[in-house]
Amino acid sequence: MEIHGGSGTKNMNSLTVIILTYNEEIHIERCIRSAQSVSNSVFVVDSNSSDRTVEIAQSLGASVWKHEFINHADQFQWALDNLPVNTEWVMRLDADKYLEPGLVNKIQQQLPALPTDIDGIYIKRKVFFMSKWIRHGGFYPQIVMRIWRVGKGHIEQRWMDEHIVVSAGSKTTMFDEHLVDDDHKGITFWINKHNKYASREAVDLLNLKYGFMPRDESLNLLSGNPQAKRKRVIKEKLYSRLPLGLRAGLYFLFRYIFYFGFMDGVKGWVYHFLQAFWYRFLVDIKINELEERSHGNVEEIKRLLREQHGLDIKP
Repeated sequence: MEIHGGSGTKNMNSLTVIILTYNEEIHIERCIRSAQSVSNSVFVVDSNSSDRTVEIAQSLGASVWKHEFINHADQFQWALDNLPVNTEWVMRLDADKYLEPGLVNKIQQQLPALPTDIDGIYIKRKVFFMSKWIRHGGFYPQIVMRIWRVGKGHIEQRWMDEHIVVSAGSKTTMFDEHLVDDDHKGITFWINKHNKYASREAVDLLNLKYGFMPRDESLNLLSGNPQAKRKRVIKEKLYSRLPLGLRAGLYFLFRYIFYFGFMDGVKGWVYHFLQAFWYRFLVDIKINELEERSHGNVEEIKRLLREQHGLDIKP
């Protein structure tokens, strides 16, 4: 449902930016203004926010649409399938992220001049935690696909860790500049968010074992991010086969010691401990609980996910 329309005209660099939101009044102005530095065509797809997100987005001239949220992959694919995008390129920009000036300049100067056989653009992602740039522990640089030609890319249909993939045979390039992930909602929000993420992560890991829904293999079969492909293989072929609980501890030690996470200082210690150990351990606890209560029965797993985690798993 559209609640505020944009101009519908061609824009600078022929780029549309799509932003997903839910209660993002603390971030949305920064995000939209960043998007408007590279495009006049900015769409916000909102999941029924109860704060001033929609009001702020409308006041800044964004075209605001509403759609019920299931997961990020479903929401973004809905946006690609339903928004009246009339530009050559499309960009995914999460509400708590913004573009550094170097990336803005790169998009403005180089996007119009790209060869016609280039269909996707990778960029580097910086992660900030409690205002600290997390530079170690394998967290930098994160290479992500965020800009692609309209009709040439889609988002994987997964509950977590979804990636944009472009069509088979498509060529890609790299803009060696930064997208910044800098959430200002505080540690309680971070923990609550990752608690929800842990349930979704449990779905994907349980599905590896029980196969209760189709698995989107686009990242491996189409033109995907080599870094993301490598991490996916390690996760599904090695990490998922390690004992529950133990693997979280090993993963944390690997990142903190062998990938030099300790060099990120005190705030880095908090981040790596929470993200690499606490979060992963929480996923394992949820998997163990679901398996114990369901006795491995797939329909019971899906019922528990629906009733206790709010996740409705479709066939």
